[in-house]
Amino acid sequence: MTGAVEQTAEPLAPEPWPRGISRRASMRISDVLAALRLEFPAVTTSKLRFLEEQGLVAPVRTPAGYRQYSPADVERLRFVLRQQRDKYMPLKVIGERLAALDAGEDEQTPVRARLATSNGVTPAPDRLTAERLAQEVGTTVELVAELVAQGVLRPGPRGVFDPWAREVVAVAASLADHGIDPRHLRTFRAAADRQADLVDQVVAPWRGQRSVSARARAGTLAAEVGELCARMHTALVRSAVHDLAP
Repeated sequence: MTGAVEQTAEPLAPEPWPRGISRRASMRISDVLAALRLEFPAVTTSKLRFLEEQGLVAPVRTPAGYRQYSPADVERLRFVLRQQRDKYMPLKVIGERLAALDAGEDEQTPVRARLATSNGVTPAPDRLTAERLAQEVGTTVELVAELVAQGVLRPGPRGVFDPWAREVVAVAASLADHGIDPRHLRTFRAAADRQADLVDQVVAPWRGQRSVSARARAGTLAAEVGELCARMHTALVRSAVHDLAP
C-alpha cells in the first residue's frame, strides 16, 4: 500500500524485579513483618517505612492510606535486608543493585526464607528462655546459666533472651569443647560493650529526633556500623592467630 506508514512497536519495559512473583497487593504491614521475622527477628514497622522512604520498595496505598504489600514486595525487602546483614552494603549501593535488577541488567533468583536458627526450629522471639536456648543449641541449661552468671549473656524481663543469644550459646558450647569456659568469655562481653558505645555515639544524633524516619535511620545505621565493628574484631583476631600454627 502506498502512503502507508510502517509503525514499529516500542519494546516493553521489563517487569520490575523479582519477576514471576505475584504483585497482587493484599498483605498488611503486620503480615510482612510476620513473614520476614522468621529470618530477621529484629525487623520493625519503622524499618519497613524507612526502606520505603529510600525508594527500595513501593507498597500500594489504600483509599484510607494503609500500606498494602505484594509477595514480590516481600522478596524485595528480603533481598535488601540480606544485603545489609550478609554483605554490609549501604542502602545507596543496594538501591543501585536493585535498579540494575529492575532494568534486566543483572539477574538474581529470589532465595527462600531461612529461619533464624540453624536447626530448622521456628523461633519464638518473645519466649526465648534458658531452657529453650539449651534445647535449640543442643547444650545444657547449666552452660546457659553460667554464661548469665559471668555476664556474657544478659536476659531481659522474665528471663527472656534476644535472638542473638542462640549464636552466643552455640559458640560458647564449641569453645567449651576446647577448654574455654564462660569465665574466659567476659573479655568478649567487655569488648562488645565498648564497641556498642562507639556505635551509640554515631547513632545518637538520629535517635534523638522524634520522626519515624529518623528512628528508622538510627536502627539502620546502628546495624551497619555494628556489623563493621564485628568485621574489624574478626579480622584482628584472625590476624593475631595467623602465625600461631607451625
